[in-house]
Amino acid sequence: MTENNLPETAGVRVGVKGGGCSGFSYSLNFDVNQAEGDLVVEVDGVRLFCDPKSMLYLNGTTLDYTSGLQGRGFQFQNPNASSTCGCGESFSV
Repeated sequence: MTENNLPETAGVRVGVKGGGCSGFSYSLNFDVNQAEGDLVVEVDGVRLFCDPKSMLYLNGTTLDYTSGLQGRGFQFQNPNASSTCGCGESFSV
């Protein structure tokens, strides 16, 4: 992450928050440090942080970046979601 003048400890925080039309929504943010209790995974040189509460909803989830007719962006494939909204931005369990 040093290419963008971010500290070595920086990463992407992946989480779940209440909201959206289905009850829960995904969150992606840059964070300069991991928090106590975070699960930390490094993939292709990118560090991902996830808090324990969000991990309950995200366990087994695949995160991918796609570019197609629907536009560009991150897509979550969450096996724990019982349903998702039409736009794919929120889910329920």
